[in-house]
Amino acid sequence: MPVVYISHGSPIVALRENDFTRALAQMGQDLPRPRAIAVVSAHWEAPSPIRVTGAPRPTTIYDFSGFPDELYRLTYPSPGSPDLAAEIVRLLTEAGSQATIDARRGLDHGAWVPLLHAYPAADVPVVEVALPVPRSPEVLLTVGQALAPLREDGILLVGSGGIVHNLPRLHWNDEDAAVDPWAKAFDDWVRARLDPLDRQAIAGYRDAAPNARLAVPTTEHFDPIFFVLGAASESDRLLDIYEGFHYGNLSMRTFALAEPTWPT
Repeated sequence: MPVVYISHGSPIVALRENDFTRALAQMGQDLPRPRAIAVVSAHWEAPSPIRVTGAPRPTTIYDFSGFPDELYRLTYPSPGSPDLAAEIVRLLTEAGSQATIDARRGLDHGAWVPLLHAYPAADVPVVEVALPVPRSPEVLLTVGQALAPLREDGILLVGSGGIVHNLPRLHWNDEDAAVDPWAKAFDDWVRARLDPLDRQAIAGYRDAAPNARLAVPTTEHFDPIFFVLGAASESDRLLDIYEGFHYGNLSMRTFALAEPTWPT
């Protein structure tokens, strides 16, 4: 399976039909059908040990407020996979990380909102993996590397966050606002280093990338990219799924890293 990074955007994306949601739907059609999906979302941070959802039927979490009532009536009733959760814990433990199953937690909007468009039937089992606290790019690269073997077993590994994510800077009144140059410069810098799979450069983004502290004031949305990069193989090639911005500077960049034999 390819490994995918999704910039999930605002929760309102769940109600939208636009270029971005159509790109997610097309991705779901184009990818080989996964046996299950393992998601690292920006919206689940937890102290060690690394937590993995183990519920047979994870609930839909509405971890947001102030949106239309219609959004809170949506559900994403995908099955979970206790067996996959146990396998993830095993792989992480063997790689030297502490990990445990959380049998109660459901799926936050970083997981279910994009999957609602990519897999609308909600018939693919989904397991979520928490971002450990504390963490570093190196820790998350190791997590991705530990779970990379799951790709060979038909598991789709997904990091869900956002390349540029600075809520106070968003132009909330205009989803199609002109793109702020500072946001585009950072987004372009990341894209240029994804193509050669330059993990070291991206891990050093805070000191090297233009406008890094403006684009990534807190790291939780950017960090899932390191999980994705850790799970990638040296032979993977970059496939751009979507490129663009919402609200002037919220990057929606979404991409897959796939073996060269996988069709464009």
